[in-house]
Amino acid sequence: MPNDAESPPIAPGKNTQIDRLPDGAFRLRTSLDLARPIDEVFDFFCRAENLQRITPPWLGFRILTPLPIAMGADTLIDYRIKLHGLPMRWRTKIAVWNPPHEFVDDQLRGPYRQWTHTHRFEAIPGGTRASDEVIYRTPGGALIERLFVRRNVAAIFAYRQQRMIELFGQLFLAT
Repeated sequence: MPNDAESPPIAPGKNTQIDRLPDGAFRLRTSLDLARPIDEVFDFFCRAENLQRITPPWLGFRILTPLPIAMGADTLIDYRIKLHGLPMRWRTKIAVWNPPHEFVDDQLRGPYRQWTHTHRFEAIPGGTRASDEVIYRTPGGALIERLFVRRNVAAIFAYRQQRMIELFGQLFLAT
């Protein structure tokens, strides 16, 4: 397995789509079929400390909330990240908790005007489909999103998918 600290930024995955919504927000959607049962995949995601394992090292990600964190509705989690070398604090709240199928975290404080991340898990033959949908708004609007944010968000999720494949194995379904 490669050393995470040496991994370069990754190009967006083929199954990642970012759209502009009618209200001016942006929506990222992506999914990945993993060769592990839904309970195992969800269990990985409900342990906050695993977020560092699937977050790109170039973000300098660190959980500030004492571990272990009991995940559930209304759980608050504080992080520190670096965007382009600038340290930032990020706080999220688990708004929806529906194990093992879904949870939603909302940014309460951080670099975005809005960040709502829905994690969905669906049992499929031979494994689990893990899907992400993120609704976000950026300071500076569409221009800043197009020039800076879109590429970074897509690279973060591409890295995340690569790490999930390394951890769980990718499921290739016959079409």
